[in-house]
Amino acid sequence: MPHDPAPAPAKPAAPQDAAAAAAAAEEAAAFAYPAVPPDATAAYGEHPEQVVDFYRPLPGRGDGRGAPLVALLHGGAWRARYDRAHISPLAAHLAGRGFAVASVEYRRGAPPQGAQDSPQPPVAGRWPETFDDIAAAVDALPALAVRTLGAEAVDPRRFLLSGHSAGGHLALWAAARHVLPPDSRWHTSSPPPLRGVVALAPIADLTSAIRLGVCSDAVTELLGGPDHLAARLPHADPAALLPTGIAVTIVHGTTDNEVPPAVSRAYADAAAAAGEEVTTLWLPGRGHFALIDPALSAAADELDQLAW
Repeated sequence: MPHDPAPAPAKPAAPQDAAAAAAAAEEAAAFAYPAVPPDATAAYGEHPEQVVDFYRPLPGRGDGRGAPLVALLHGGAWRARYDRAHISPLAAHLAGRGFAVASVEYRRGAPPQGAQDSPQPPVAGRWPETFDDIAAAVDALPALAVRTLGAEAVDPRRFLLSGHSAGGHLALWAAARHVLPPDSRWHTSSPPPLRGVVALAPIADLTSAIRLGVCSDAVTELLGGPDHLAARLPHADPAALLPTGIAVTIVHGTTDNEVPPAVSRAYADAAAAAGEEVTTLWLPGRGHFALIDPALSAAADELDQLAW
């Protein structure tokens, strides 16, 4: 009786297929957490998206002066379909580690009010509104946090910025407004009162991100299209706004296929050329979304280094 032929051995997955599968699993795990409602929400402006969700710090940590304040800026390529809800598990995790957390919403790439029927699809960011909102939120946050959570809960003198991906870009940019060209609408005459910035897989160097086509050319969209790049990059690119004199830590996974590690390396190289040292933490085998997964993120440890 003839035997059925043995099945052919399965071909091993190609390296790029395995990497894509790992990245997809990592993203699914990070987004599997349910959104965590805040303890309070407050407005920093009149637009419906100019709001901040506050997460009260776990009591019992610190030295009686209140908890360090962390402004957390979500990512999502500055596009409207990604809002602060997806980063709320990380915000709650940081609050559980003893930080007062302010999760900032801002205007992203939706059509302007009154133009919902526009034939143009939503793009990445709004110029200048996205930057207007971040500047306004960061300026307002120390006093707004004290007013919302109470002076006993927050020490605004220990103020830090953190952000993921596009939010990491905005955190680095907000810390560099005093280095902006003097004619910039966001220029400040002195550095912000920050202990430092922890940027998670940030789009930190816009020129290299444009060259690599990061997030489907989101940077070009953020700046209003190819015709505006030359005029607007000096007002928007953190890698062109150095040195800042503010401590910066960049955390980046070595297998990130959304924002390649080369983008953070370019920022670190630009900082070194400007005479400023940036702390870089490279996470072997980690991709883009592990950095906002509360079970995996290194954000709390790096914020600890700057805050306490």
